[in-house]
Amino acid sequence: MSAEYASDVLAIYQAGIDEGNATFETAAPTWQAFDAAKLPEHRFVALDAHGTVLGWIAATKVSDRCAYAGVVEHSVYVAPAARGRGVASALLRALIDSTEAAGTWTIQSRIFPENAAGLALHQSIGFRVIGTRERIGRHHGRWRDVVLVERRSPTIA
Repeated sequence: MSAEYASDVLAIYQAGIDEGNATFETAAPTWQAFDAAKLPEHRFVALDAHGTVLGWIAATKVSDRCAYAGVVEHSVYVAPAARGRGVASALLRALIDSTEAAGTWTIQSRIFPENAAGLALHQSIGFRVIGTRERIGRHHGRWRDVVLVERRSPTIA
């Protein structure tokens, strides 16, 4: 994922934000803020045959503490018109490959419980539900829960 895809990546992000069950964010950041927050080696776009961005995935460090050096949190977003075509699965597999190669032992994400498709997708790729953080944050004036999911590497001890 590079700056050449910035407008498409941010538009897809904003579409997910607007739907209301993807993130606590209320507006996509600037490309500079987005770019600075994401790990460059663990972010990808899915393109169609014409070079149109269908979706993206990116990871961030969970903590600067050395004990968590092998733990990342990710977000995956797919353009509304591209959903149901395996884009998110392909992006998650690319992230798993890149994190495994880098020695990352845990990939995690927080998903709103109302996002049934997102939860099912993650479970189908080998993520497990760790638990629900109840009323963890306010979103558009109401308390929201998040489901914590993680994938532990089977090869990195």
